Amino acid sequence: MNSATRARPPRHGLARVLSKRGLCSRSEAARWIAAGRVSVDGRIVRDAEFPIDAGRRIAVDGRGIGDATRVDRVYLMLNKPRGLVTTASDERGRDTVYRCFDGARRDGKEIGWIAPVGRLDKASEGLLLFSNDPQWAARITDPAGGPDKTYHVQVDAIPDEALLARLLEGVDADGERLSAKAATLLRAGEKNSWLEIVLDEGRNRQIRRLLAAFGINVLRLVRVAIGGLRLGDLPKGQWRELSAAEIEMLS
Repeated sequence: MNSATRARPPRHGLARVLSKRGLCSRSEAARWIAAGRVSVDGRIVRDAEFPIDAGRRIAVDGRGIGDATRVDRVYLMLNKPRGLVTTASDERGRDTVYRCFDGARRDGKEIGWIAPVGRLDKASEGLLLFSNDPQWAARITDPAGGPDKTYHVQVDAIPDEALLARLLEGVDADGERLSAKAATLLRAGEKNSWLEIVLDEGRNRQIRRLLAAFGINVLRLVRVAIGGLRLGDLPKGQWRELSAAEIEMLS
């Protein structure tokens, strides 16, 4: 073996590089690659073992991931507007939450690849986290140990104390037990009211399905807090970085 061969930097498969970058597991990376979500030097690559060495430009969903050997962690919060889909791309051409990050820069550089931490459906709004740290994200979305999520919900009814208690007791719907950890009447008008509902687990459209089981329709749903992190006065459609204390608080 000559010296030029010995000096050649190591090459790794594309899926392994994405995994070591901390974006996802190797099996998840392989699925992304097979789905055409990953490009190398501007060209879509569908081979999970495609060899990668230094200097190659890798992007997921069109967003560069930076140097695979250097992990620059990003933790952001967004005030998600109503009408945006929480996904990187939509097969029906609908606007996604990534629209809010168009041209976004951090320390003078493009943010790069980030993923939503949990979800909000198209009709919902409010606090949505983003990060490129999958381990941190997994702790937040863990149904057993993750932080509570708090929502302010406008409904087309004025629930009494008995109905609020039944929301805590829960109901069986579509083979799942749906319930709230807490439910409080915030204010009421003649026909509509606002509730504060706290969930300690996340199921698909959980609040809407829970209330529908009691004949109540949701008019507006806003997530206002995740654990001790509150949405505050962050303008709709705007984002900011989390402080070190906020990151630790949610971990």
